[in-house]
Amino acid sequence: MQLDSFEVTGGNRLHGEIQPQGAKNEALQVISAVLLTDEPVTISNIPDIIDVNKLIDLLRGLGVSVEQLGPGSYRFCAGTVDMKYLQSDDFLKDAQRLRGSVTLVGPLLTRFGRATLPKPGGDKIGRRRLDTHFHGFQQLGAEFKYDDEKNIYYVQQPKQGLQGTYMHLDEISVTGTANVVMAAVLAKGKTTIYNAACEPYVQQLCRMLVAMGARIEGVGSNLLHIEGVEQLGGAEHRCLPDMIEVGSFIGLAAMTQSAITIKNAGVDHLGIIPSVFERLGIQIDRRGDDLYIPAQEHYEINTFIDGSILTIYDAPWPGFTPDLMSIVLVVATQARGSVLIHQKMFESRLFFVDKLIDMGAQIILCDPHRATVIGLDRRSQLRGIEMTSPDIRAGQALLIAALSAKGRSVIHNAHQIDRGYQYIDQRLNALGAQIRRV
Repeated sequence: MQLDSFEVTGGNRLHGEIQPQGAKNEALQVISAVLLTDEPVTISNIPDIIDVNKLIDLLRGLGVSVEQLGPGSYRFCAGTVDMKYLQSDDFLKDAQRLRGSVTLVGPLLTRFGRATLPKPGGDKIGRRRLDTHFHGFQQLGAEFKYDDEKNIYYVQQPKQGLQGTYMHLDEISVTGTANVVMAAVLAKGKTTIYNAACEPYVQQLCRMLVAMGARIEGVGSNLLHIEGVEQLGGAEHRCLPDMIEVGSFIGLAAMTQSAITIKNAGVDHLGIIPSVFERLGIQIDRRGDDLYIPAQEHYEINTFIDGSILTIYDAPWPGFTPDLMSIVLVVATQARGSVLIHQKMFESRLFFVDKLIDMGAQIILCDPHRATVIGLDRRSQLRGIEMTSPDIRAGQALLIAALSAKGRSVIHNAHQIDRGYQYIDQRLNALGAQIRRV
């Protein structure tokens, strides 16, 4: 029987060192990119989490050779790929359960001429359309068809192959940009992508593709120039530390009044993440590539210069990542002061706040996108309750709330948290947390 709940005894102060896992969102992209070559590609610092392991299983089903070299290190070789697998019930069933499976489409289309994808699942956080992906493929010349009865997408190269072009993406989609970049590196001629996402995940993908022989300029900006090449070769690549875990651990330390050192945090790639938490009053000491968060009895939310209430909102990189909005919201519940959390990019990610309100937090949910948090300044400790994790990031936020709460909490749907956080119960227990799978 699968143990799919966390029983948490809260109120303990944690201490010690913790190292973030490899970046989940980067891993899903670079693992898909191994399909672009018939030569071996070695990737290290891959997180051992459900979503990533499902994608690796899909590659195995396609016939890709997968060799584990050590913890988090794999050698992939897509010398022969079984395209018939795309029509199998196993592929349709497994790919449907993993939103990250969409990043297989670009590599399969550009190297093998066609791709099939069932409408993928993932987090229940509102509409997450795939139009940007398929419009990009169509602008490269691909033929697109959607079977609305079977919920399956089909794309195919024209006889003359994919052709480079200029495109202005209609939204700054991270996976959409990654998918179109992977399709364009083997297309004929030059592709220019304007309004491209420039998250570290996309930058890392581009660096790996360049190491494989791709010709990409503008990495790190929203304007990419790609000159198609005949073929790509093998390469070695290492995933960055997961910046979402880094932000989660900063929030955990503050909420539980704990002194925690985040080792090898990839500080140069964190963007404004540390400064946003500092605006909540959290002290963060940078020590080389480590971050030290001292135990704080109180932390006070900044106001704007004119004294008005602070607003924290998500935005495409280099703005604040939407994946940490739920963490920021939870951390604010025990701060001194108030803050408006404005979740612009997804319309259902704030619906988990009803659980926090049940725990004693003072939160006004204004609408699906905005919540005002009135900090308790530790005058009243959150209380443990029974709840269910709706998605990966809200699940981690609820876990942090439970660890700071008085008494016992039970979080059901723990597999949602496992999808994005590697051995999270064991790693936090090593710091002094009390989390038990039940």
